[in-house]
Parts: sequence; structure tokens; C-alpha cells
Amino acid sequence: MAAPHHHTFSAIAQTGFAKGASYDQHRPSYPPEAVESILQAAHVAGQPQATIVDLAAGTGKFTVLLDARDEQFEVLAVEPHEGMRKELERKELRKVTVKDGLSTSIPAADESVDAVVVAQAFHWFANEESLKEIHRILKPSGTLAMVWNVEDYNAPQADSPTTSWEGKVKALTWTFDDGQMRYRHGRWREVFDRQLKATPLTISAANPLFSLPLGEDQQDWTVWLTKEALWQRYRTLSQIAILEGEELEKAHATFTDAVTSADVETNDKGEIAVHGSTRWAWTGKVPV
Repeated sequence: MAAPHHHTFSAIAQTGFAKGASYDQHRPSYPPEAVESILQAAHVAGQPQATIVDLAAGTGKFTVLLDARDEQFEVLAVEPHEGMRKELERKELRKVTVKDGLSTSIPAADESVDAVVVAQAFHWFANEESLKEIHRILKPSGTLAMVWNVEDYNAPQADSPTTSWEGKVKALTWTFDDGQMRYRHGRWREVFDRQLKATPLTISAANPLFSLPLGEDQQDWTVWLTKEALWQRYRTLSQIAILEGEELEKAHATFTDAVTSADVETNDKGEIAVHGSTRWAWTGKVPV
């Protein structure tokens, strides 16, 4: 699988996330308990005016949660996708500065940030150049935290789906391979492991940038969605969002067959029980 180009925003991501308003409407937020645990792990919970970079902030799903905190964090939301950035800017958050930028070119000064949070995005730029840039802007005691919402239908292969219909949609998801790294592939971890291997192309084993092993945790959840809302959420996956014509019709037919299976649990509103989890990982900066 080819790694994304380190110096530019992936063209596939540009296209797949073109409908920023749809992404903002249909993608889930993050459970309050998970947010609290993530910020505790990042050592900024309870720290008034702590400085946080929300890297690859997208439309601000995590940004709005940071902005609402009693700590009144100073948040720099960095997002390279113009359409998503505009959706974020429309929210007019109280203590958030929104800027264009890449994981390899973050508009922040050296050692100026208490924590970098990456929500739903680290897999796009899990490379050494990005780690070096994140390391550059973090204070000596700073923390990098990564978080993902993972529906059963978009989970790693080794994960067992809660229901058979979610297994069918998961199988559909895995049929689309555009050569990009995503959370479900698990390869985002490799950049940290490579710190321990000394080659001309990787970080020196004598000078790792971030501590290992990674801290990790997760919170399981269930949400209730109509069939149409579930389809719209599914279509926010970048590799599904780009489908057109016959390919889109086939995907929709497979999806529809799955969500009309016998084991689909519905409530009295006809909404479907959708299972997933919020998963997060964190690591501290190693001063050099």
C-alpha cells in the first residue's frame, strides 16, 4: 500500500471530503467520557488556557468540544481542506483560531503547544516528517493524542462486528482499496515502531521523538439511525463518497440488503442500532 505524499494534502482526501457540510452533518461527535479521558491523557484537563493544536481539524467535530470546555483552552485548529475549513470557520467558536496548514508545516512556534490532538485523521499522515513537525511545536512535556470514532462496519479486519448485518457492510467497506492508509488498516502505528529502527530513512534509534508503548483506551457505544441517515453517514467515508454511477448503485444495493437483514435491531421509531467505539492513543514528547 502506497503511503500518502508527505508534503501535500492527499488528492483522494481532497475529493473524498469535498462535501464538508455533509461530513459535518452526518459524522458522529465524541462521547463526553471519552473526551475527558483523552484530555486527561494529554495532561490538559483542568489546565486553564492550555494551548492545543487540533491538527487536521476538519469541520471541527472535536474542535467544538475543546472550545466548550471550562478550561478555556487556546485552540489552534489546522485544516488543509478548504471546504472543511470553511465549515469550521462558520461556527465562530470563542477561543479557536483556524488556519490552513499541513501536518508537515504547522503554523505554530517551536515548543509553544501543550498538546496536539488529531481526531479521525492521523492515519492520513502517519509518517516521520509529520512526527518531527509535531515534536517541534510541542513543549518539552507535551503530548500527542490521536482519536477515532470507529463504526463496526469500518473496523479492522480482526475486530468482530456486533451483528451480521454490520459484518456485511464491513465486508463491503473492505472491497474498496484506493491505496491510502486508514485507521482500519492499523498501519498508523508503524511510524512509532520505526523510531526504534536505525536506517537512513527513519528516526534514529538513539533519539526517539515520542515515548513507547503508546497509551491506548476505548469506549464502546450504540447510536440509533434511520436507514437513510445511516447511508448518509456511510457515504462520508472518503472511499465511498467518491463513488459514482453503477459502482455507487451496486454499493447502495449491497448496503440496503445488509440493513434489511433479520438481525437488524430497530426501535419504535424504526431507527437501526449501529455499534461502534471511540478509540484513542497518546504518547509524550521525548526531549532531544
